Amino acid sequence: MQALQNYKITAASVNEAEDLAKLIDIAGEGIPAWLWSRSASNDKSVLGVGIERARRESGGFSYRNARIAFAREATLGMVLSYPIDTAPEDDPDDLPAAIAPFVALEQLSVGTWYINALAVFPRYRGSGIGTTLLHAAEKQAQAAGYVQMSIQVYAQNSGAVRLYSRLGYVEDAHSPVRDHPCQPYYTGDVLMLKKQIS
Repeated sequence: MQALQNYKITAASVNEAEDLAKLIDIAGEGIPAWLWSRSASNDKSVLGVGIERARRESGGFSYRNARIAFAREATLGMVLSYPIDTAPEDDPDDLPAAIAPFVALEQLSVGTWYINALAVFPRYRGSGIGTTLLHAAEKQAQAAGYVQMSIQVYAQNSGAVRLYSRLGYVEDAHSPVRDHPCQPYYTGDVLMLKKQIS
């Protein structure tokens, strides 16, 4: 762990696309890279697919929805968040099993400011960066007129569940894990947690 005192939170730019891709894969427990591998080719690496998606101007995983923590010109962590105003139209049964429970729960998140991903690079953990990023997302939600946050997490990811619970997030719904194709091969449930912010 590298302790840090003086870091800043700011909107991400397209220049941070590579860091954003790496961080969303950390947040997604390897599933993003697994999904990107389906689009990789001899000309495009798995990470290259993720970087390309992070550079998009629209969509959930776009640099425009990310806030980063940085210090000394290094990205430390990020939070990816945005409002969910309409339910996803996808039928979870028609999607890859690894993401089906997340889409099912997202359909229950309408009207909330949704935290799609929160991650801090391992060497910077333990300095409160994750908590600061969550608070930044909450302030962004309040400024946009939202009164409720939502976030999803594997029930077996006990460290993340403890962090969110400590910050006032409570379980609202759950959906069973259908498949986790990457280590640590989670089973059990995906939880949807919510928090009132006003």
